[in-house]
Amino acid sequence: MWMIPGQNQSWVSEFILLGFSSDPTNNSILFTVFLPIYLSSVLGNGLIIMLVSLDTQLHTPMYFFLCVLSLLDMGYVSTTIPQMLVHLLAHSQTISFAGCWLQMYVFGALGIAESTLFVVMAYDRYVAICYPLRYTVILNWGLCMWLAAGTWICGFFSSLLHTFFTMSLPYCGPNRVNHYFCEGPSVRSLACMDTHVIEMVDLVLSVFVVVTPISLILASYIHIAMAILKIKSTQVRCKAFSTCASHLTVVTFFYAPASYIYMRPNSSYSSERDKLVSLFYNAFTALFNPVVYSLRNKDIKRAFLKVMGHGRVEW
Repeated sequence: MWMIPGQNQSWVSEFILLGFSSDPTNNSILFTVFLPIYLSSVLGNGLIIMLVSLDTQLHTPMYFFLCVLSLLDMGYVSTTIPQMLVHLLAHSQTISFAGCWLQMYVFGALGIAESTLFVVMAYDRYVAICYPLRYTVILNWGLCMWLAAGTWICGFFSSLLHTFFTMSLPYCGPNRVNHYFCEGPSVRSLACMDTHVIEMVDLVLSVFVVVTPISLILASYIHIAMAILKIKSTQVRCKAFSTCASHLTVVTFFYAPASYIYMRPNSSYSSERDKLVSLFYNAFTALFNPVVYSLRNKDIKRAFLKVMGHGRVEW
């Protein structure tokens, strides 16, 4: 905390992240649990990026977007979990005001970018199933690059608004954030002024980054389902459904907890419950994504066997 000259009110210069427990023994146990989860998330997503890069048979729009998703997941989980691991073992759990600002911004940017990417991936499946003969013509590499860049631009611009409105609030104490990272609602609850207007702005932004993508994804899959039901071959129909199953699974893992956190009134806020929900869509979703795509995907398994020496990798 520091004092503004000429005023009697102190302003927060750093925050204390309370995390999950103040007991050293519990924190040591949590460290041994979360460290393997973090390393597995990074290695799993990194493996997918490597496999797609090495195997030319995976150089298609679907796997290109899967690489972008893996890259986002690696950044997403690395924004919060390493600091949480340090705080589990360290005596000090402080983070500077600027550090909190940056963490909130990057976390939000990558999350919104991933939310937008899921819409792009749904469009990819829509084109692949509804227009299979024109798939590579419609989703040419130029369009793929623009769509990928658009997800990042949307994420970093939208997060700038959210972070600016939250961190521009006056914070004059207390400075103890009941969370393991600087999440918007947790930090905003410490502001020493009425945050009703900011909450309304945040809700509108949440509608844009959560409800709109979900609606577009549902619209895509309605068209996909209608196209699949017209297929006479049961085998082909099942194969078409299976290509969408992985995407629908990771979308559910991501949007269900995110909607709970950001699409509800502030009066129902529960810090202890929200920490667990945030941990799920932050750490566990990044861990589940490579598992889901690798277990259900024969192309990824084949590429992995090639890299391990059970076949020839096409460079």
